[in-house]
Amino acid sequence: VMNSAVEVVAFLLGFLGWVMVGVALPNRYWKESTLDGSVITTSTIYENLWMSCACDATGIHNCREFPSMLSLSGYIQASRALMITAVVMGSLGLVCSMVGMQCTKVGGDNYLLKGRIASIGGIFFLLQSLCTMVAVSWYAFNITQEFFDPFYPGTKYEIGQGLYIGWSSGVLSLCGGVCLLFSCKMGTEDKIPYAYQPSKGTAYTAAAASQRDASSHYGRNAYV
Repeated sequence: VMNSAVEVVAFLLGFLGWVMVGVALPNRYWKESTLDGSVITTSTIYENLWMSCACDATGIHNCREFPSMLSLSGYIQASRALMITAVVMGSLGLVCSMVGMQCTKVGGDNYLLKGRIASIGGIFFLLQSLCTMVAVSWYAFNITQEFFDPFYPGTKYEIGQGLYIGWSSGVLSLCGGVCLLFSCKMGTEDKIPYAYQPSKGTAYTAAAASQRDASSHYGRNAYV
């Protein structure tokens, strides 16, 4: 039987990680830059995986979606694919963990099978964490590389809140997957049955007793 407390905590951590990766994916503030000027011309430029936006001092937002996926940088395309994959992995992890939880009736009372399904859910959570961390960290690496490059001619951005949400999602999913695998490992430690075998001392004692009985019987017959 799996450890129920660890199992529930793992499911909650995986669920929170899945929700946060869903929040980070459409978040507009993956990177942002402030262009200082007068009170009227000061504006904030921010981007995510899907669009580029600008906000002036009056609070008016203008957003423009990226016109072509093939014209984007390679790391943006890869981050898109990894984040979508993370959402899919998290969804599969939630389904498997719900089926494998011993507090649910889904899957019957075969706890060994439920434990294996729950461990598969933990693997999906770990894959979600891996995809999220790679996508977010790769995107942040390019931001910092351009920011500290003195010869970069374009606009220099800083890390936005969407990346921090993504990192938090990766950590939660990682903890959830590890806890779920740990709880399943604790539950699969079955006791090995041992057949009863009489000790050598007992067998020797029985043999010695039979020999004594035989000798005493022989002795009584000798004196008759």
